[in-house]
Amino acid sequence: MSETVGDFILQRLTDWGIRRIFGFPGDGINGIMGAMGRAAERFDYVRVRHEEMAAFMAGAHAKFTGEIGVCMATSGPGAIHLLNGLYDAQMDHMPVLAIVGQSARSAIGSDYQQEVDLQVLFQDVCGYVETVLSPVQVRQVMDRAIRIAAARRTVTCVIVPNDIQELPAVKHPPRKHNDIYTGVGYANPCPVPSDADIKRAADILNDGRKVAILIGAGAMHAGDQVVAVANKLDAGVAKALLGKAALPDDLPFVTGSIGLLGTKPSWDMMNDCDTLLMVGTTFPYSEFLPEEGQARAVQIDIDPRNVSMRYPTEVNLIGDSAQVLERLLPLLRPKENPDWRERIELNVRKWWRDLEAKAMEPANPINPQRIFWELSPRLPDNTIICGDCGSHTNWYARDVKIRKGMMASLSGKLATMGSGMPYAIAAKFAYPERPVLAIVGDGAMQMNGNAEMITVKQYWKQWSNPCFVVMVLHNDDLNQVTWEQRALGGDPKFSQSQDVEEFSYAKYAELLGFKAIRVDRPEDLGTAWEQAFAADRPVLLDIISDPDVPPLPPHITWKQAKDYMTALAKGDPDEGGIIKQSLRQVLAGILPHSQR
Repeated sequence: MSETVGDFILQRLTDWGIRRIFGFPGDGINGIMGAMGRAAERFDYVRVRHEEMAAFMAGAHAKFTGEIGVCMATSGPGAIHLLNGLYDAQMDHMPVLAIVGQSARSAIGSDYQQEVDLQVLFQDVCGYVETVLSPVQVRQVMDRAIRIAAARRTVTCVIVPNDIQELPAVKHPPRKHNDIYTGVGYANPCPVPSDADIKRAADILNDGRKVAILIGAGAMHAGDQVVAVANKLDAGVAKALLGKAALPDDLPFVTGSIGLLGTKPSWDMMNDCDTLLMVGTTFPYSEFLPEEGQARAVQIDIDPRNVSMRYPTEVNLIGDSAQVLERLLPLLRPKENPDWRERIELNVRKWWRDLEAKAMEPANPINPQRIFWELSPRLPDNTIICGDCGSHTNWYARDVKIRKGMMASLSGKLATMGSGMPYAIAAKFAYPERPVLAIVGDGAMQMNGNAEMITVKQYWKQWSNPCFVVMVLHNDDLNQVTWEQRALGGDPKFSQSQDVEEFSYAKYAELLGFKAIRVDRPEDLGTAWEQAFAADRPVLLDIISDPDVPPLPPHITWKQAKDYMTALAKGDPDEGGIIKQSLRQVLAGILPHSQR
C-alpha cells in the first residue's frame, strides 16, 4: 500500500520527536486512525473516554515534560469536545497541537452531517489553525503548527478533511510557484536583557529595605537562583498557585501561596514590602499585591506581553528566569535590615502552627484541612501531585508541604473543574516510574473522573511503578461555589444546584479492580495515606469530609463578612454547621494552643 496523507501526518510527528498522542476515534479521522494502526510501534496512543480529557492530557503532558502535547479528535462533536482542555492549555501558555477531522472537501459548505466551521470554532483558542486542502500542503501545515505551538507556547490546530486522509502522500512538493518547502526543527528564542537594564533592576532591589519576591510557573526551573537572590536580599518568597512546586515549603522564608487561596504571611509581606520582584508569574489578583505606589517593582518574564500587566513595574527583564537571576546576583548587595527577614520567618512559623491547629479542630466527620495535613509527611519522594478545581484547592494551596524534587500542577488561569484526573493520567504516562496523586472533589469525580478511572484500568499495568492514588474529597456538595455564594454573593446555599448525589467511589474503584479505602474517622487518615502509597495497584481514597469547614481567605474584607452574615440571615440550610465550624476556625488562629 502506498503511503497516504494519514501516514505522512504521523511520520511528520515522528520526525518532530513526538511519541505520544491522546485521542478518541471517529469516522472523521478514519484515515489517520488507519495509519495509526500501521505506525503503532512508533506511538504511545492513549485512548481516553472523552475528547475533552484528551486535550487536558495533552496540556498536562506539556506542563510536566516541556514537550508539545498532541491530541486528536474526529470532526464535528469530537472537535467541539476538545475546546475546554485546549483553553486550559492556552491560558496556562502550554504548547499543544490538536489534529481534527472534517467533512469531505466536496461536502463543505453544504450543511452536511457533522459539518462545523472548525476554522471559526478554533480561531479564538489557537495561535494557528489551518485546514489541509491538498496533499501537497500537509508538510508545511504540520511543520508550521508544531513550530508555532512551541515558539508561542500556545495551542495550534490542523484540520484534515476525511477524503484527504486516504489520498497518496506528497512528501516532496514540486519545485514550482505556490508550493512551499519546510523543514523539521525549532530554534528556541533566548532573549537577553541588556547590561544596563540588569544594573537598573539591581539598583532598585539594592535600594529597597523590605523586599518581597513573587514567583510563578516561569520560575519552575529557577529554584536555586530564587533562593540565592532571596538570601542575598533577605527577602521572603510567595508563590502563585502554578508556581507551588518551584520552591519547597520547608524553606523558612517561603510564605506559601498568595491570593484567595493564599496564606496570611504572603498577605502580610505584600502589604508591608517596599520593593517587589516578580519572577515568571501573571498572578491575576492585584488586590493581593502591594498597593499601587507602595513598592518599586522589577519583573522577569520570558514574554514581553506579560510584564507590568498586574502591577506597575519600573524595570522589565525579558529572558529565562534562571539566567536573568544569575546575572543579577553579582550586582546585589547583602541587606542590613535583618528585622524584615526575621519577621517573615516568624510569621511563617506561626502560620504553620495555626494551620495545624485549624486542621486538628473536630468536624463532622473529618476536617478537610486535616486530610492534607496528614498527607504532607507521607508523600513519597518525587511524587507528582495533580489538583482539580474546588474547595480542596484551598487546602492543597495552603496545607500541602511540597518538597524538593516533587512536581505539582492544576488548571491555573481557566480554573476548570474536571482537570485533576486527566492531568494525573498524563503525568503517569510521562513518568511511569514516579508516584502520582490526583486530588479530586466529588463533583469533579462525577463530572468526568469516574469515566477516566476506566482509562486507568486500561493502561495501569503498563506503568513500571503502579503507584497511582486518587483522593476523592467526598462532601456531597459543590463546596467551592457554595462558599462563594455565601461570601461573595450574600446568598445562602441553593441545595438544588449545590448538592452532589451520594455515590460510593470506593465500591466503584473495587469494581474496576483497584484498591479502595474509605475513611470516615480522622484518626484513620495517616494509616490510609500510608496504605495508599504502598499498594501494588492504583488506589482510590474515598474520604468523607465536612462541607461546613470554611475556606477562609488570608484577609477577610468587610464586604465578604457582610455578605456571609447576610447569607446566614436568609436561612442557609447548613447554618448550624457552618456557624460552628467558622467559630472554630477563627478561634484556632487566635487562641494560644494551650487554651484549646
